Amino acid sequence: MQTRRTKKDFRFKDVRFCFTLPATLGDRGTTPYERLNSIEDLVRWLKELGFTILNQELSEDDLLLAKRLREAIQSAGEALAAGKQFKQKDLHEINTTAIAPPPVPQLSKDGHEMVWKVTELSAVLSMLSRDFIDLITGPSSANVKMCANPSCKGIFVDESRPKNRRWCSMQTCGNQMKKSRIRKSN
Repeated sequence: MQTRRTKKDFRFKDVRFCFTLPATLGDRGTTPYERLNSIEDLVRWLKELGFTILNQELSEDDLLLAKRLREAIQSAGEALAAGKQFKQKDLHEINTTAIAPPPVPQLSKDGHEMVWKVTELSAVLSMLSRDFIDLITGPSSANVKMCANPSCKGIFVDESRPKNRRWCSMQTCGNQMKKSRIRKSN
């Protein structure tokens, strides 16, 4: 049985790894919905993403650091989608964060799955920054788009064959926009 997604749920489906962090602030185009209100929310996001911080108690400073990187990736992603220049402060934030050593992949106890050994939040943030750097310097950079739902402003990589995807997710924004069109036509 599939559970229905709520605003409190983090977005991982149909989202490139580096854009999972910007997705923690929803409805950017209207009334933003903050999903990282507390350190506990940050810890939950990390766990749902597949990471557990082993040797560090997270602080308010860590939450602010994550939000600062979130906004830098969002801003740079919007610029990329629009074909505009990046802001130097965004590039500085992304590059500075990418310097930290990334998490180390490990095999699970049964040897059939990958798990991540993470001792500090900076490792996960580095991995996100490096993924964004990889995206914007690779062939998929031309496929970065903004969601056509004006209340969303989510960033996504259009991996559809005809490259005509309009929504960050068909399950959320795509369905909302279809329902809205149907209501207007009735």
